[in-house]
Amino acid sequence: MLQDYKRKRDFKKTPEPAAEKEAGGEGSLSFVVQKHSARQLHYDFRLEVDGVLKSWAVAKGPSTDPAVKRLAVMVEDHPLDYAGFEGSIPKGQYGAGQVIVWDRGTYSPDEGGELSFGDRRRAEERMRAGLASGKISITLRGEKLKGSWTLVRMQKSEKNWLLIKHRDEHAGPQDILEQEGSVISGLTISDLKAGHLPTRTSPPTARPGDAAGAVKSSFPAKLSPMLASLASSPFSDKEWLFEPKLDGYRAVAFLNNGKVRLQSRNGLDVTEHYPAVAESIKRQPAAQIVLDGEIIALDSKGKLCFQCLQGYMKSMNRIQTREAEPPSAIIYYVFDVLYMDGYDLKGVPLKQRQELLHGALTPDENVRLVEHFAASGETVYRAAIENGLEGVIAKREDSLYEPGKRSKNWLKIKAVASDEFVVGGLTQGTGNRANTFGALVLGYYDEEKHLQPAGNVGSGFDDDTLLKLKKLLDAITIKKSPFYTPSEQTEGVTWVKPEMVVEVKFAEWTNDNRLRAPVFLRVRDDKPVASVRPGRAIETASDPPGAPDTLEDVLAQLASPKNNFTIEVEGHKLSLSNLDKALWPKTSGNQALTKRDLITYLAKVSRFLLPHLKDRPLSLSRYPNGIYGQHF
Repeated sequence: MLQDYKRKRDFKKTPEPAAEKEAGGEGSLSFVVQKHSARQLHYDFRLEVDGVLKSWAVAKGPSTDPAVKRLAVMVEDHPLDYAGFEGSIPKGQYGAGQVIVWDRGTYSPDEGGELSFGDRRRAEERMRAGLASGKISITLRGEKLKGSWTLVRMQKSEKNWLLIKHRDEHAGPQDILEQEGSVISGLTISDLKAGHLPTRTSPPTARPGDAAGAVKSSFPAKLSPMLASLASSPFSDKEWLFEPKLDGYRAVAFLNNGKVRLQSRNGLDVTEHYPAVAESIKRQPAAQIVLDGEIIALDSKGKLCFQCLQGYMKSMNRIQTREAEPPSAIIYYVFDVLYMDGYDLKGVPLKQRQELLHGALTPDENVRLVEHFAASGETVYRAAIENGLEGVIAKREDSLYEPGKRSKNWLKIKAVASDEFVVGGLTQGTGNRANTFGALVLGYYDEEKHLQPAGNVGSGFDDDTLLKLKKLLDAITIKKSPFYTPSEQTEGVTWVKPEMVVEVKFAEWTNDNRLRAPVFLRVRDDKPVASVRPGRAIETASDPPGAPDTLEDVLAQLASPKNNFTIEVEGHKLSLSNLDKALWPKTSGNQALTKRDLITYLAKVSRFLLPHLKDRPLSLSRYPNGIYGQHF
């Protein structure tokens, strides 16, 4: 299948990859579009089928206008390695000129409305039939090209085909070719002609199965979202990504072969509350995908409006409210992908998850991507505040997804310090509050899941809110205090079941673990009570946090000079002995490596090693007397 490709090239002179057919991989089929400045500028449209890239030269490039039919001349098959090729082909060689990877991603046949993302065998079977019949209909999910397209062979010609965009939400008169840069290096054809060379970095991940840390897995039934820790101030760091903090409801979206489910942060199914969002997710090209994001509402001026979202939710629950105007739009902003087409992606570093997400998601009016910015956290923070947002979320670009954990690898930096607290009681009101209450008695759960007092909040309420909260809290009163540690104030306090979560802004925590200058903001009925564990802000002004605190703790404990001791890892105690025993003896050029060295190394690579080992059968060989000793 690659004889023509090999015959036309001298691989001693051209930097193009040699002609080797590759065995079929797993997951979805890939596609690539390469912009090629040869004798004439054209775009090479390539589809992976049966271990090679079926290729067409499109003289004027693809058009998203369904009325435009582009001539696509079928050329020789190319090896799969060609999908990552960028550079200059020397003069005198076939196809001499500059090449960039203009777009890339995955694709599936889509005739009859059937998609085969993730099912390689079925997809290739359908592609073979389409090539033989002279008509191919495919859905692309690339970084630039998305939606449904067709390739139709012209009559009386084996090589001449037409590339046409189908009518869908991605069709339109816009000129997609104005996006000139490479999706790998960012370079343009002009850059290559000027002598700039593409950086030899690993190309973006096109398929979930290719991502380091991806694990073959069944589709998840539920998933608790990862949470961010509070940080003290904005910072900039090249190893971090920054995104605007959106004020809405957290939601995990599940798409499994046409069936959609939206799960709230506290694990409830809220699909029926957001029908337009659910329908947009259903139209996504992936067969199976799990997304993490924030559902927000816009007011009539197009600005974020949390009160509009709360009012919308109450109207969906048939609760009469006059709190806010109806939202002009409900939008699901997606910032992460956790599962795709048979692969669990939680063990994949964030930067690679972002590449997969941008290739897989097709944004529309109801589902959009959160934009990430590298390194310049302080600039992003200033822009967010100027646009009326709460602040920014900072994420280590190598962070793995830790379900249900409040991690130091993700940080939230707010203009005003605020957090969620559990209501444990209310104090007797006086004066114009005699019929409602004076203050809410606040608490939070400690590491032992005991409810601890955090002080009272008595400001920030309007008359309407006082009446509504009093009515809700009167329905859940109890006789005894719900707090594990006795509250200082007991006289005039009505205790309530710890079932309501409120958001409160405050100046700081005092030394006795109480809030200073607290102000009530709102009820957070989207937050599970058990997750309310406010933490102290992490100092970030000089050095941003590094790896997870558990790893730092383990390495610090292993630095002990003792030969025998016990370390603690996430609540588990591990007894270590004979740590100074040499497992690899000293050689002429290297010092001895001890049991302590081995354990330290395993701890450092654990974030990469553990996702690979998860759910795998393992065999254990013991070397008690070192690498050259007897083992069993």
